[in-house]
Amino acid sequence: MTADYELFALRYATRKAQRAEHFIGGDPHDGPMPMDYFVWVARNADRAVVIDIGFTAKSGGKRGRVLERCPIDSLALLGVDPAAVEDVILTHLHYDHVGNFHKFPNARFHLQEPEIHYAVGRYMRHRQLAKSFEPDDVCGIVRLNFDGRVVYHNGAADVLPGISIVPTGGHSAGLQFVKVNTRRGVVVLASDVSHFYENMEAYRPFTVAFHVGEMLEAFDTLRAHAASPALIVPGHDPLVMRRYPAPSPELEGIAVRLDVPPAQ
Repeated sequence: MTADYELFALRYATRKAQRAEHFIGGDPHDGPMPMDYFVWVARNADRAVVIDIGFTAKSGGKRGRVLERCPIDSLALLGVDPAAVEDVILTHLHYDHVGNFHKFPNARFHLQEPEIHYAVGRYMRHRQLAKSFEPDDVCGIVRLNFDGRVVYHNGAADVLPGISIVPTGGHSAGLQFVKVNTRRGVVVLASDVSHFYENMEAYRPFTVAFHVGEMLEAFDTLRAHAASPALIVPGHDPLVMRRYPAPSPELEGIAVRLDVPPAQ
């Protein structure tokens, strides 16, 4: 068995937005700052692991997101059959990270246990926090747990050889990021620990926050787990698609490889 993976970011949706929407306190030089939506795939000779699974057309549509392709059907572009996937890592339960759980009939779902308590607990009575969740998605994970298909973690853990998780909280109560061994070193998939490069580089927290202090300290946690800042990949930044190469000409603008160094 090998613990090194090919690692891909698959872009499936976009959102038009302004800079002020991405930083607590707004931005004095407001202007366009679009957002991309990704799922990630770690693949080697032994397995394919999917990290986050995107939103559905229904949940994205009512929020004005532009769904360019079904992220799960599009896994075939990377040679991955969802029915053959045995492990899915969910960084958290917001609508754009868990919406397609039903398309993985044979997978285990890895999640920090505090996240499910948060998603079904007292704080969901507050619209400002609940708006990032879809009740049907949360109930779906609860049902999968009754079927024995959810693996709950409480803290950092090695999920599989070469893949580990680290909880931070902040954006969501049970948020975690993922570390993947690749040929260029351990790549840190930040997911929503840092939506954009600028969030972590300038210590400017994102506007959707459960705990702002934890969000700020999570930027330090990302750095502590990365041998270089160049090995950290944010969760929604369109720059990812420009900094990394496509796996093939046919996938230009759709997917990029994260197991090779960025252009800058």
